[in-house]
Amino acid sequence: MNRIDRLQAILTQLQSKRIVKAQEIADRFEISLRTVYRDIRALEEGGVPIGAEAGIGYYLMEGYHLPPVMFSNTEAHALLLGAKLIENMADQSVDTAFQSALYKIKSVLKTNSKDSLEDLDQRIKVVSSTRTAPQTFDSHFLSDIQQALAQHQTLTIEYFSSYNTKLTERTVEPVGLLYYNSDWHMIAYCLLRNDYRDFRVDRIKSLKFSKTFKSRSSDTLQNYLDNLARTEHLEEAVIIFDKEILRYAAPQRYGYGFVSEEDLGNQVRMRFLVGSTMGMAHWLLMYTNAVTIESPFGLKEAVQKLVIELQGHYFAESQPIIANE
Repeated sequence: MNRIDRLQAILTQLQSKRIVKAQEIADRFEISLRTVYRDIRALEEGGVPIGAEAGIGYYLMEGYHLPPVMFSNTEAHALLLGAKLIENMADQSVDTAFQSALYKIKSVLKTNSKDSLEDLDQRIKVVSSTRTAPQTFDSHFLSDIQQALAQHQTLTIEYFSSYNTKLTERTVEPVGLLYYNSDWHMIAYCLLRNDYRDFRVDRIKSLKFSKTFKSRSSDTLQNYLDNLARTEHLEEAVIIFDKEILRYAAPQRYGYGFVSEEDLGNQVRMRFLVGSTMGMAHWLLMYTNAVTIESPFGLKEAVQKLVIELQGHYFAESQPIIANE
């Protein structure tokens, strides 16, 4: 990116938040802090009223208005792809809001960009995964939960507990939203249980706002996830996959605690945090000799056990029947 484009992008970034840290700008454009300071000075010399708070960051002075933001074709295409994903991965409340925003974005595109986007819209489909069971209730609370998170509002919900198949009323202080196993989950401090709980959003029957609350010092989503990893006794597993089977394994890895990967040429070493070695053993068995288990030894034993059971089953089934003489 040349400097002129970077200055324009920094200006747009300053418009996106109340205060932007210099380190955020440096990280985004992969430049040094010294270069950030020079770019900010260049914008100020060009007449842009930029304020600064020592040790905090930069901001645009109140009342300064930028011209309408223009989107490149690549950016518009990325937004369209996001809309396709939201349509299948979010609920109606979020989808409606995003579609409204997308119409506004389309309105400022150039004519050729609009035509390109219209054509691309017909060429992208996101197919939802088949659920093993239907949703409990029609989920339409994601926007409300986002509002509660932003404004630190307590929620009173009617929640369907799967373990006892009953509705319970809970008053909760939301901490964050997580998407995993094809569902949205609200992480919140439950005042009934006096502890943090994981609520699947599609099991919420009703929701209403209550008073605001003061966040606890540990009341962050990342703290919750870090604590969960410590208390769930997760074990690290290191697996080497042949690249030829990655097309099948890669989409499923997140369901087994995927953490990171390392390219080895014709193979990839992946690290996982595993709660159930037997569950992972069943998954790895389908890839036969295209995977190598480096650790833990218990996972190797689990796979060996499954192989022996499988051999015993098919060996018994394949024995010829000898008639008595």
